[in-house]
Amino acid sequence: MPRLALYQPDIPQNAGTMIRMAACLGVAIDIVEPAAFDVSDRHFRRAGMDYLERAAVTRHDSFAAFDAWRRQAGRRLILAETDGATAHVDFAFRAGDIVMVGRESAGVPPEVYAAADAVVHVPMREGLRSLNVAVAAALVLGEALRQVGGFEPTAEVKHEEPLSRVGEGQG
Repeated sequence: MPRLALYQPDIPQNAGTMIRMAACLGVAIDIVEPAAFDVSDRHFRRAGMDYLERAAVTRHDSFAAFDAWRRQAGRRLILAETDGATAHVDFAFRAGDIVMVGRESAGVPPEVYAAADAVVHVPMREGLRSLNVAVAAALVLGEALRQVGGFEPTAEVKHEEPLSRVGEGQG
């Protein structure tokens, strides 16, 4: 099943929307820190994030920790960016792919871009800047799920803790 990764998210409401989407679709989600807000279990609960218990959220201390983890797991990193070389609907997704979206304010830095196995974009009308990051994530992840047969009506994410952490040097 594809996963969704948020690179250093800026806006808690967008992160909450994407966590809710991931819970509803049965997709695990990775948060690459540092975020611009507290991504603790306590903070999400206080913000009314009632879908947190239904989502498999893993926090990664840094991009280096996330990248080492995903490489060890043998997963491709598919970056969704406005300047991606391939339209998301023309890309061949695989079940183990991780779709990553960047920061709302700045996207991702060059080292993250360089680490991606592919960079896709959502085709838009000319002259318009970008979609909301949660909307873009939904479109790209939805296409990935469609391609790999991931829309099972009873899909349930298997996880031990609602919010876990993978840190530097941890597997």
